[in-house]
Amino acid sequence: MARKRRTAIQLNSPQRKVMEYGMLLLGSLVLATSFNLFLNPNQIASGGVSGLSTILHNLFGFSPAIVQWACNIPLFLLGLKLLDRQYSMKAAVGSVVLPLCVMLTSHLQPLTTNPLLASIYGGIGVGLGIGIVFRGRGSTGGFAIASQILHKFTGISLGACVAVFDGLVILFAGIVFDPEKALYALIALFVTSKTIDIVQMGWNTSKVAYIISNETDTLRETILYDLDRGVTLLDGSGGYTGDARKVLMAVVSQSEVSKLKIMVRSVDPDAFIILCPANEVLGEGFRVG
Repeated sequence: MARKRRTAIQLNSPQRKVMEYGMLLLGSLVLATSFNLFLNPNQIASGGVSGLSTILHNLFGFSPAIVQWACNIPLFLLGLKLLDRQYSMKAAVGSVVLPLCVMLTSHLQPLTTNPLLASIYGGIGVGLGIGIVFRGRGSTGGFAIASQILHKFTGISLGACVAVFDGLVILFAGIVFDPEKALYALIALFVTSKTIDIVQMGWNTSKVAYIISNETDTLRETILYDLDRGVTLLDGSGGYTGDARKVLMAVVSQSEVSKLKIMVRSVDPDAFIILCPANEVLGEGFRVG
């Protein structure tokens, strides 16, 4: 219990809160800058309230920031009423700050008029901004709240709800602009999702190794002292024989995979090795926090 309490205090410390709000502001600024440099001037509406603001800006000349405020603030209030306390003060701040950043960077001139380049680099920038916000445990509001409401009252999975709103915006863009712009919006949306994953989990992909061998003790010492990696012993049993046996589990970096395989084969040529990707590993010997 003491350990859990220390963690809770750390997560809610004043220093942590300042850092998280700082990441919310930085992420919103990066997102808004990418929106104004790449997506909006090239009529790429890659989902969300920002995509809707691009469509309405080109149809009626409405300021994207005003459209985003007009959508974000009512959606936040609705989410606050229907979703109880799921949306914190940071969601409220994000709903206001992102459109403000869009307004402050609206004077920036587009860096390209090539829609393919705009969709790729705009997707990267938006994904980077959202990823930074997420790492600060924040939210930019918008259709994320609408997706939560739809999920709650229909039972549709949250991912499907998000896809519904993004899909409707992109479909609307295809009708208002042309189908080709909708295809570019899909590219931007895909790039955004992949960039968010990279920001959240990092570039380095470690591997989880499961090793089944009759030389468990020798392999355990080899991994511990020669490879200098921790090992966990899991209890298992043969599916055919029913015999009890130990399974070694170790997490290694990408550069250590070949060395691990050589070590295991040198000890037991008949060992069974399963390697699985581990996109994010936190702890001693790996990334902290």
